[in-house]
Amino acid sequence: MAQDSWPSPAHNSRAVTDAEYERLASHFSGDGVYGSPADPQVVTAGTGLSVAIRAGVYASLRGQVWSSGTTAETLTIAPNTSGKTRTDRVVLRLTRADWTVRAVVKQGIFGAAAPPLVQNSGDTGVWEILLAGVTVPTGAASVSVVRGELYVGARVRPSLSSHLNPNPVRGEMAYETDSGRLRVWDGSAWRSLYDRSDPATANSAVSAWSVGTESVVEARSGNVHMRIGSCTRTGTNLSNSTASRLPLLVPAAYRHPTRDQYGIAYITGSQIGRVTIYSKVSDKPGQVWLTQHSGVSTGENVLGSTVSWVVD
Repeated sequence: MAQDSWPSPAHNSRAVTDAEYERLASHFSGDGVYGSPADPQVVTAGTGLSVAIRAGVYASLRGQVWSSGTTAETLTIAPNTSGKTRTDRVVLRLTRADWTVRAVVKQGIFGAAAPPLVQNSGDTGVWEILLAGVTVPTGAASVSVVRGELYVGARVRPSLSSHLNPNPVRGEMAYETDSGRLRVWDGSAWRSLYDRSDPATANSAVSAWSVGTESVVEARSGNVHMRIGSCTRTGTNLSNSTASRLPLLVPAAYRHPTRDQYGIAYITGSQIGRVTIYSKVSDKPGQVWLTQHSGVSTGENVLGSTVSWVVD
C-alpha cells in the first residue's frame, strides 16, 4: 500500500473517518478528565442504589471530547443479593460501533476484584478509563463511592531557565534546554525533578591554610552533595576559641537559600571539630569555616566530611 496522510486533499478529498480521526487526535491529549484532584469528584453516591455524575465535567478519550451535560445524571446500580460484597466501576467508555463516549456502570462479580478496564486497539471494540469504584454490600440499600478519576496531564515544554511559562498550571513540566533541568510547577513555584551538574571544585585560597585534597560539589535533582577535602594549617597555631575560614568556597548556584549547614572535621591527632557552611543569605555566603575545635597547630591537617542539602 502506498504512503498516505490526512487530512489532505489527496486523501478522500480531505474527508476523515472516525477511525482516522482517533489515530490523529488520540495523541493530542492524554486520556482523562479536564481538571485536577482538587476539583470535586466526578462520581458520588446517589439516592438508594445509584450514583450521580457531576454536571459541567469535560474529558478526553482517544481524542473524543466527552461532556457530562448541564445537569447531574444518575446511573443505576444493580442490586446485590449474592451474600458477598460486589465492587463495580464507573467508567468512561468509547464505543467504536457508534463512536460515542458515555459514563457507564461496569458491574463486578460477587466476592471478586473490580472488573478490569477494556482498552481495545484498532478500529473496533471499546476503550475505557476509570472514573470511580462503587462498593455494593450484599442486601445494601445504598452504595459507597471511591473516586478514581484519571486526569489529563500537562505537556513537557522545552524552555530556557530564564523564560519559563509565566502562567503555568499545576503539574505542568518544563525541560530547561540550557541547564538540563526537568522542573514541575506545584501551584506556587517551579520545583526540580531532575538535574545533573558536572562536579565543581570548591577550593578557594585563604591565608593560613593550604589545600591538600580538593573539595568538590555536585548537584542531583535539587540536592547538593559536597565532599569537603583536606587542608593543612600553614599559619600560626589556632586556639580553640578562634574560628577560622578554610580554603573552600561553595559556588553560588550550590548554596542553600536560607540555612547554614554543618559538617564534621577530623583534625590531626584524632581530634573532632565542626565546620559551618554558610547559606546564600548569610554575611559569609558560601564560605566554609572551622567553627568548633580543640585547637589546630601549624602543620596539622583538617579533613572534612561529606555534607548534603537541598537547593530547590
